[in-house]
Amino acid sequence: MTNAPDTSWTTLEPALPSKVSRDAFVEHTRALAKVRRDERADEVLDKVRAEFVAEVKASRRADRQALLAAGLVVCDLATQGWLIRVRGERVEIRPPEPVADRAAEKARIRRQELVKRNAQLRQSSVQRFLDSMERQRLHNGAYVSIYSLMRDGRELAEGLREARTHLNNGWADVLSNLVEPYLQFVTEEAATCAYTGLRLMDVWRYFRHTWTNQHTSVPGRTMLFLVRDRAAANHPVMGIGALSSPIMQIRERDSWIGWHPDTFLERVRREPTRNLAKWLVDTLDAAIDEIYVADLLEDKVLSTRDLTAPSDDALDRLFNEGAEQRRLHHRYARTRDLKRRRADLSGDEYWVAQARTHLFRSKRALALATFLRARAVLNEAFQGKPTAAKLAALAATGYGSDAIRRVLKKAKADRVGIAVADISVCGAVQPYNALLGGKLTAMLAASPEVVHQYRRRYAGAESEIASSVAGRPIVRASKLVLLGTTSLYGVGSSQYNRIKIPANRLGGADKDVIRYEELGRSEAFGTSHYSEETVDALVDLVQQSDAQRVNSIFGEGASPKLRKVRQALELLSLPAGMLLNHHRPRIVYAVSLIRNLADYLIGLARQPDYIIPADAAASTAAIGAWWRERWLRHRITSDQALEEVARHTRVHPVTHGARVPHQRASTQQPMFTEHS
Repeated sequence: MTNAPDTSWTTLEPALPSKVSRDAFVEHTRALAKVRRDERADEVLDKVRAEFVAEVKASRRADRQALLAAGLVVCDLATQGWLIRVRGERVEIRPPEPVADRAAEKARIRRQELVKRNAQLRQSSVQRFLDSMERQRLHNGAYVSIYSLMRDGRELAEGLREARTHLNNGWADVLSNLVEPYLQFVTEEAATCAYTGLRLMDVWRYFRHTWTNQHTSVPGRTMLFLVRDRAAANHPVMGIGALSSPIMQIRERDSWIGWHPDTFLERVRREPTRNLAKWLVDTLDAAIDEIYVADLLEDKVLSTRDLTAPSDDALDRLFNEGAEQRRLHHRYARTRDLKRRRADLSGDEYWVAQARTHLFRSKRALALATFLRARAVLNEAFQGKPTAAKLAALAATGYGSDAIRRVLKKAKADRVGIAVADISVCGAVQPYNALLGGKLTAMLAASPEVVHQYRRRYAGAESEIASSVAGRPIVRASKLVLLGTTSLYGVGSSQYNRIKIPANRLGGADKDVIRYEELGRSEAFGTSHYSEETVDALVDLVQQSDAQRVNSIFGEGASPKLRKVRQALELLSLPAGMLLNHHRPRIVYAVSLIRNLADYLIGLARQPDYIIPADAAASTAAIGAWWRERWLRHRITSDQALEEVARHTRVHPVTHGARVPHQRASTQQPMFTEHS
């Protein structure tokens, strides 16, 4: 009797043309597989990696780039805890097993994240930045540094112990005198801290480096803010946060909102209305009107009649034109060319030039073909008079459902980048972490002050893609109505759990709340488990091949880096789907700031109905007061919590958790003397 084959292991056979490279890959993997899982594992793996990279770069083999990329992939997998074995000449891998114990699973993920974080901290440019922030300088007659913005935990813990004697009477005033948070936005590159003269952007960046995970920039919109404490000298930093352009597709979020296609179609079939039918027509008309067509008419790709009554031939021409222009874009486009054009042209001239590029002519032709096909379907279904009954009949057909999905996708695209933001950074800075300062930062991220600042910051901002498609400036009102975020860990509690702000504390209705809703767990796919060195090697492999190029030009599509890495893995004949699964699903959260979320986010409602008035006075102070009452008041009853606070001191030997952990010379001076 033979045993069944073990299907939990996957064979890796990278497409390496030369036998010498194939043998080198196997031997390199064998060396990784021999590394013992102990406290020196990372050090040994780094040594194996360095020796492999040096050997490959010194070789002159034609397939050395493919070997380098494949070898770095397995290096990263080994570092991230994947199991690796070599049987004969066959390389096999297996993803890390999920850990049942929550604390152990968090520790596993933390170790994985620290690999890239620590590698970033070892970079000479980062070291120079950290040293410059920690170096004392004279400002307004006093010597200051980034340490001046860290609160000494001993002083704070002593005050909080005293506050415990007032918990039955007068606690609110005592705590407000000890901790008084406020928001400070990083609005300009040159903006500085009044107490240290340091650039606010540098202050934010320094404390971001204390996070467990690597600091990376996010494309699109980004709004940074600091939470500071008015109650202490120099107004120390309590927490940092950032709002960024949202991830376009998150099934859990989209289903909850009601704009996932399946969810929306269910709504249409369940409750068809004349308003929904009219919305379909109006949204589609606006979409077509926002497409630049002058060159398509000039080149007779379509006629003016086709815009109202499209023929099948016209649709075919548009689809063919879109495919051809996309081919030309991949053949000729260069990011630097587009940047030069931006400097040479202005206003409508620039947007017309953008529209006429191969990339956006392709996007216009394909979008127009899609929308005109939908228009033909709606014309036939409604006959110029949209009604609830006609909508119900339309939604019952396959082609009608497809047309509705197309319109919904356009409505979502118009809103997702301007009305939705992701909380990409959110957390406390020690010693406030032990006092649930992360929950305070999360609450303030959803405050009316943030909504107001977001609208002010992006008022008049021209939409890059929409304007390039329209051939004219397109400005959409940036009314923030929804925040999304994910936990770092997919198990156990997180700082977003149980957060809710009673609206009546900020001038809203008694029955309303601002709440972080847990929506489920995200799919664990991406490139976060690969080092920058590995990603660069994979990207170089794609660029050296004859494969379709990804140019990282804004407008090409979502996540260019992910697409490049996937393409490289496929070129190597490696299982891309499996290797892009980092096995770290995260909890998905959403915060609705308005009552009419679903209708506003598809354009069915013209104005957002805010739960808390966007111009509510003193909203940040009110949220701070609620945090003190709901969280801080109870937290200070814990001796363990106050002991943790007191541990973060600014005297030698330095043990403050807000200090970035990086290697220093033994001659380093203390932050402050005992008497400072």
